[in-house]
Amino acid sequence: MNPELARAAALIRSVADYPEPGILFRDITPLLADADALKATTDALLEPFAGTFDVVAGIEARGFILAGAAAIAAGVGLVPIRKAGKLPRPAASVDYALEYGTATIEMHDDLPAGTRILLIDDVLATGGTLAAGVHLVERLGHSVAGISVLFEIDGLGGRDLIGDLHTVFHSA
Repeated sequence: MNPELARAAALIRSVADYPEPGILFRDITPLLADADALKATTDALLEPFAGTFDVVAGIEARGFILAGAAAIAAGVGLVPIRKAGKLPRPAASVDYALEYGTATIEMHDDLPAGTRILLIDDVLATGGTLAAGVHLVERLGHSVAGISVLFEIDGLGGRDLIGDLHTVFHSA
């Protein structure tokens, strides 16, 4: 790992029992507050997908932040994938399971048919959110050009559910 990414990884904090007992939450806010760490991780999120996507989609909430930085760095647009009830006119929605419950995500469809979308999220744990994002993008007639996450928690089955994806950092 290059020194910039190693420094960025050191900024990620683990918070026990948040948002529920037994969950180890990865707090990326110190990384986001550091310009050099944010740039290094944004570049790393995009690197394998250069030239293969038309827009970036970020999954609520921290995925928005990373996707926004990635969209600007790549010179493309941003599509938010939101929690249920947050969009004024969702085109489609998908239910999915979390480590600690269930949720629904929604997306507008303001894109030309067949748009190639790079999905970005902050953490891959069980994979439910990203799997729902893939399903949502495809349901709307677009293609997933790739999936990129900042942090993967190994051993929770996310990679088994999602398959091929790019991860900047891993944790056992």
